[in-house]
Amino acid sequence: MRTYATTALAAAALLAASALLPAAAPASARAAAPPPTALGRCDPGQLCLWARAGFQGSRQVHELKSVDVDSCVALPAGKTVQALANRMRRPVTTYESAECAETGEFQTYPGDGVWLPESPHQVRAFKVWER
Repeated sequence: MRTYATTALAAAALLAASALLPAAAPASARAAAPPPTALGRCDPGQLCLWARAGFQGSRQVHELKSVDVDSCVALPAGKTVQALANRMRRPVTTYESAECAETGEFQTYPGDGVWLPESPHQVRAFKVWER
């Protein structure tokens, strides 16, 4: 059974998304490199979901006042998420299944400011947990 993702996982994902070049690279190589992936906008207390990797595409914002804790929240039919930011201060589990079934892929992210530029699976639902 999968458990909480560690802060190291989040840090590794951010580092990979940054596309940093070594400091010794010539100036011409640094200028030609693609810009690093910017973090999407997500305010404290929110769970933000983006349709495409790299915090691109349409964004959904969820807050505790509109989400039942410990309940499965399915995304609209036909919609999936590829990037997320969890700033709710509560753990959030994302599910490949629209019913939050644990028979498919799922992953839990701690609520201490996780920014995930690319989900390891198509997210079709999520669940916010008590601390």
